[in-house]
Amino acid sequence: MNTTATTTATRTKWTLDPSHSELLFKVKHLMISNVKGEFRKMNASIDMVGNDLSTAKAKVNIDAGSIFTNDDNRDKHLQGADFFDAEKHPELTFESTSFLGNTSDCKLTGNLTIKGVTKPVTLNVEFGGVNKDPWGNEKMGFSLTGTIHRKDWDLNWNAALETGGVLVSDEVRISAEVQFLKQA
Repeated sequence: MNTTATTTATRTKWTLDPSHSELLFKVKHLMISNVKGEFRKMNASIDMVGNDLSTAKAKVNIDAGSIFTNDDNRDKHLQGADFFDAEKHPELTFESTSFLGNTSDCKLTGNLTIKGVTKPVTLNVEFGGVNKDPWGNEKMGFSLTGTIHRKDWDLNWNAALETGGVLVSDEVRISAEVQFLKQA
């Protein structure tokens, strides 16, 4: 009699530690300098087999109304229908489809949804490692960078400049420093 033992891999869940995480962006303004901003409210989780990053599945929810650029009028404009339309689309979401590379130089690919439009994006990831904090909590950290083109998500508002060019570039540079807490 043959018996086949089936083993199920232990899945590990990690949740975002918001007090040690940030999501930033930069956009060229007037074609001469950058304006930077951030989203101040988000939650995220990573689910993977053990500590094997190649099996990682990440989900991120970002509060569109939490955008902050250090200018109340600009923040309201960005929350409005010309950009994120936060009233109708309160969240931006990202769900990973693959995590490739070694621990120090990785590529995270997934689907980014903004204003109901979903497009694939790939981010560069630097894995910072895993460590325990002074209270015995296991933490994992990452640095992420990438570039998207805002018009791909129907973020089309702009103004032509008298001297040529546009007020706001299409290219948006993204960077994030994120720390996750291992769940028991």
